[in-house]
Amino acid sequence: MKAVVTPLRIPLPSGGSISGVLRQPEETTAAFVFAHGAGAGMDHAFMTDLAAALGERKVATLRFQFPYMEQGGKRPDTPAVAHAAIRAAVQEAGSRLPGVPLFAGGKSFGGRMSSQAQAQAPLDGVRGLVFVGFPLHAAGKPARERAAHLAQVSVPMLFLQGTRDSLADLPLMRDVTSELGAVAKLHVVEGADHSFHVLVRSGRRDAEVIDELAAQIGYWTTDVGVSPAT
Repeated sequence: MKAVVTPLRIPLPSGGSISGVLRQPEETTAAFVFAHGAGAGMDHAFMTDLAAALGERKVATLRFQFPYMEQGGKRPDTPAVAHAAIRAAVQEAGSRLPGVPLFAGGKSFGGRMSSQAQAQAPLDGVRGLVFVGFPLHAAGKPARERAAHLAQVSVPMLFLQGTRDSLADLPLMRDVTSELGAVAKLHVVEGADHSFHVLVRSGRRDAEVIDELAAQIGYWTTDVGVSPAT
């Protein structure tokens, strides 16, 4: 499906701006404000490939750089700075795609910062959150404190987690989503690690995982998007 790709400058409330890119398919049924992870920016191959696959499923994406990534830094922004960037990106998406069901979230750090922002004060117009690998704990150190704020999120949430994710022990992840109740859906990607890479011996290719992720996001945003906004 053809898509219009538009580079953006997204103004920040504190002054200055950050880079963004809006990918809008010819027919759009939902829009996803797609934040990047801690170690790679919005132009990482995983981000661009998933955005393209989502476009094939009529989901527009707005990717953007957190300020530290925009400035070439390696240390992620403080939560307050990250939350402000997410709110600015959500506002930009809402103004450019009026009437389109809006979702937010992202890869790892980006998803976690989106849920923290939503827990503090609802993101304007956002109907649900999508986590592409929620970082539940540090690598190899199972814990669930990072999920405590999710109880304050009232919009639907989709968790996409790999079975080999060292930052999200799957039994713990199942417990977290189960306790959140009907507001949360967990989709498990067999054989995928935190980067959604699969081993050659699995018989699958990374491109197939991208398609699986896009399909799940497409189905879920359609279901949530046709429900009345809260």
